[in-house]
Amino acid sequence: MILESIFIIGIAILIDLTVGDPKNKYHPTAWMGRLIAIFTPAAKNQNSIIEKAGGILIITLTSIVVISLLLILDIGISMIPYDYISIITSVIIGGLLLKTTFAIRGMEKHAYKVLESLDQDNLEKARTNLSMIVKRNTKNLDKNHVISGVLESISENTVDGITGPLFYFAIFGLPGAFVYRVINTADSMIGYKTDLFKNVGWFAATCDTILNYIPSRLTGFIMIISAAILQNNWKESYKIMIRDGKKTESPNAGYPMAALAGALETKFEKINHYKLGDGEITLTKKHVCSAITLMKLTSILFFGIVTIPIITILSLIGWWIHA
Repeated sequence: MILESIFIIGIAILIDLTVGDPKNKYHPTAWMGRLIAIFTPAAKNQNSIIEKAGGILIITLTSIVVISLLLILDIGISMIPYDYISIITSVIIGGLLLKTTFAIRGMEKHAYKVLESLDQDNLEKARTNLSMIVKRNTKNLDKNHVISGVLESISENTVDGITGPLFYFAIFGLPGAFVYRVINTADSMIGYKTDLFKNVGWFAATCDTILNYIPSRLTGFIMIISAAILQNNWKESYKIMIRDGKKTESPNAGYPMAALAGALETKFEKINHYKLGDGEITLTKKHVCSAITLMKLTSILFFGIVTIPIITILSLIGWWIHA
């Protein structure tokens, strides 16, 4: 069980770094998004309590569908007559499926799209590309704030798109990683404090906040270790994370953001919301490249420092209980 889970993660990370994401129409996250989009209109109601109940049902029903499909697949694999073939098949399919719950290369690709637009002096296109990866209004951002948005997205996505799924895979297996992805996807679609979504998206936003509480803080600390290995300013990374980690509206997003801002000795700013870090706000392509390298190393270190020990400890506890 321990080795099987470790190999599944290893395969998933290898596939992500070498191949990247499948086309959108084949991507499980896109299917989850379609389910959420189908359920959301039915949850709308003039009564706020009914809307909140509808929001709970959106997450519950989507999670049930996803978990049911995973269980059916698991039963099918378990019916393979030869144990070693069953295990190999389980590891390969598990790796392929787990890969779809996170996106290291996908984040890199989106970040470079913004940079390419800036290299072409096409600020409007850069703003549009940035709007694909952030919730904020990008319409009037200058070049520095566009790059700041990219860097903030890289740091936040390190949790949402990488370490979060790995953390919950370590505890609950594939169902844990996929339910995390359901909640995170729903939060990105309906978890807004607008009149349209504040009730129906309340449950998704609340669950997302709770689920990311531990992974975000662990990721911030792993990012500091990564900064030390890459010879970034790890001392500043630690100082800024502790000082500025609570400045964002989200109780979780600020920790990896502040850790990255400190490591790069720069400042991130979301206009009229927060400033993280003490450095210059003049940002360049070099900052983004450094952030991507830091994100990749943080992902690998999280696997080794956090995920493997969790899998090992839980497996040993399970073995001891059943002994």
